[in-house]
Amino acid sequence: MTGYLEHLPCAFQHTTSQAEAADAALEISRRAVEDQLKICGHKKDADVFELFLSQKELTEVIDLSRFKKLKYLWLHHNKLHGITFITRNCCLAELYLNNNAIFDIQGLHSLHSLHILLLHHNELTNIEATVKELKGMLNLKTLTLYQNPLCRYNLYRLYTIYHLPGVELLDGNQVTEKERRSMITIFNHKKSHIVQSIAFRGKVDASWNPRSPLKQKPAQRVPSDFAFANNVDKTMFDDPEDAVFVRSLKRSAMAITSLNWDTVPTREEKYLEEKDTEPVQMLTVTLR
Repeated sequence: MTGYLEHLPCAFQHTTSQAEAADAALEISRRAVEDQLKICGHKKDADVFELFLSQKELTEVIDLSRFKKLKYLWLHHNKLHGITFITRNCCLAELYLNNNAIFDIQGLHSLHSLHILLLHHNELTNIEATVKELKGMLNLKTLTLYQNPLCRYNLYRLYTIYHLPGVELLDGNQVTEKERRSMITIFNHKKSHIVQSIAFRGKVDASWNPRSPLKQKPAQRVPSDFAFANNVDKTMFDDPEDAVFVRSLKRSAMAITSLNWDTVPTREEKYLEEKDTEPVQMLTVTLR
């Protein structure tokens, strides 16, 4: 008991200093907001459609829910860790949060009007939690997540495209039709399992379960002067099943050629000479 009483003042002093630091950070953000309102000449909160709060060294931001019509918000190049201060600004259409220290975007799913969201250069580590938070944003078209720890996971880009099909521009690059086809093949694991089992006679389970944890597998490359067949990709896989699966996605085209029997005269036509003699045509079907 005596030891507890001796340490109580120190703990209380530490808690007090944390509270004071938080209050000071909120005061700095309040002044930054008020300065922007003065610069733009806004006298009513209802007149505020945009706020420029970038490069202010902000670690905290005051609640912005009073700005009901806020549509454009710049908060990049600060020191923010979370986004709880904007979860009730439902009219936001463009949100710039890049170059901060954000590790949690919980609550962002309520911003259904967002169509541009920049989150690159932050500290987001959980790709499943991040994508889940963004799933409800049906209007989201432009998204950046690069330079976050979550980008180190295998198939990060295809995983994001699969779960956020409305996104058209990811990390500054247009989402292509080839990527959309690939992500269906990879993440629709039931269909992929059937197709690959047929292709490889059930010897390899090449499907990918989106519920399984994503793992980063190291890839090694052979010397540039080492060549085998006509393969351009020299990546060596630790797991043979990975190699088989990647190979299946890059499978060469296969052509099947057969006679076009409609151009071949029947015996009766030959006998009666009712059909002019024409070269027999061939039909070619290309499969992958």
